[in-house]
Amino acid sequence: MIKLRSKRFCRSISKLTGGNNIKVAEKGCGGISEIKWELRPGGMLVQKRDSGESEGEGMITIRVSTVSKWHDISIEATSTFGELKMILSLVTSLGPSEQRVLFKGKEREDDEYLHMVGVRDKDKVLLIEDPATKERKLYGLAGSQPIGTPCHTISV
Repeated sequence: MIKLRSKRFCRSISKLTGGNNIKVAEKGCGGISEIKWELRPGGMLVQKRDSGESEGEGMITIRVSTVSKWHDISIEATSTFGELKMILSLVTSLGPSEQRVLFKGKEREDDEYLHMVGVRDKDKVLLIEDPATKERKLYGLAGSQPIGTPCHTISV
């Protein structure tokens, strides 16, 4: 993190009121304030935000929507979608390889980070079953059942 010192510039109230000699003590004007800078992954130097909790830190709650149910999942903001799939495999009956996770209309890869993609607290993520594995399951069930005779003979 780079720290630079700069002066804060303030417009005096006397200029805004038309030259009247009104003196008002303004908080922070004329003093030296400290600006904190951060280096983004793309190499851009930007001023650091002064929010209470910075983006990408702490626990967030994600609302995961399946076809028929909602699940509220609490997870670290710096987790990956693969870690989210592992947690969802405990909640649903689908394994991580059978899941597709969609956020903002795009399927997300397992190695993508939640905070880098833009997932924030109380955002909605869509979970669908992978159509290829769903089809394999259906063919597997149909192939394992023997074809029976449509009529049973009854002897009296």
